[in-house]
Amino acid sequence: MPDSHASAGGPDLDLRLIRYFTVVADHRHFGRAAAALHLAQPHLSRQIRRLEEQMGVRLLDRTPKGTRLTEAGADFLPRAKALLRSATDALAYARAAARPSRITIGYATDLIVTPAVRELRRRHPEADVRTLHLGWKQIPTALLEHQVDAVVTRLPLSTNQLRVTVLYDEPRVLVVPLDHRLAGRESISLDDIADEPLPRMPDPAWNAFWRVDPRPDGSRAPDGPLVDAIEDKLELIAAGQAVSIAPAGVRGNLRADLTAVPVEDIEPGRVVLATRADDRNRLLTAFRASAKAHLVGPDAGVRGRAVA
Repeated sequence: MPDSHASAGGPDLDLRLIRYFTVVADHRHFGRAAAALHLAQPHLSRQIRRLEEQMGVRLLDRTPKGTRLTEAGADFLPRAKALLRSATDALAYARAAARPSRITIGYATDLIVTPAVRELRRRHPEADVRTLHLGWKQIPTALLEHQVDAVVTRLPLSTNQLRVTVLYDEPRVLVVPLDHRLAGRESISLDDIADEPLPRMPDPAWNAFWRVDPRPDGSRAPDGPLVDAIEDKLELIAAGQAVSIAPAGVRGNLRADLTAVPVEDIEPGRVVLATRADDRNRLLTAFRASAKAHLVGPDAGVRGRAVA
């Protein structure tokens, strides 16, 4: 008699076990993976063995220095992550089909979405329209993992699997402490900060754009400290350890000990609306039109912290 699993088109893999495997593979350590999953380590080890038995291959080897992927495990890892993303997408789209009048709109710090959200609610009073503030590191994953359906944010942004609509250009400014030599100037140029250290962030594309690195003449921007949060960057600036190029929208929310000076010789930033490329939620089309009509620059009230 043919195997029931084979006749159904393939092995019966447990997505929960596949997720456990990806977490262990990312941490390269059963103990840390167990802590991240809130599981007992022996239980996690048993679940990984179950997956390996289901697949008929060994995925992970324990070593004195931790855990490493076997050749089969290294080949399976990106496919496992793609499988989990596909399952998440399938569930999200099924729920959206059953609940077509719901949308969650994300927004980045210092950008306001209220006018566009208010218009969407006015035109679709039956819809459940929600908003969610996102930190700069959360934006791509929040979209791809269906935490939000649209995001108003700034470039640069990895556009893989996303549809991006430019809403408006936004000038860039230099954030300095009040007692800095450039504070109070009407504007400055890159030459004025040729020797000023600028904080670095973990994202290379973000660094290249917001540090203007390299400069138009090929020189490199002076390195300031590596920071992982905007609040830490502002603290460094206030302490006189660095200056930072930022979007003009930050001016309304700067700390009292900081000020911003326009930078005259660099291209502006761009504020965009990003959505999943294959999302067909009808409310996205409506919100895109509303955003293009109402989020058109600082003079239209798109500066400051969003409230919606």
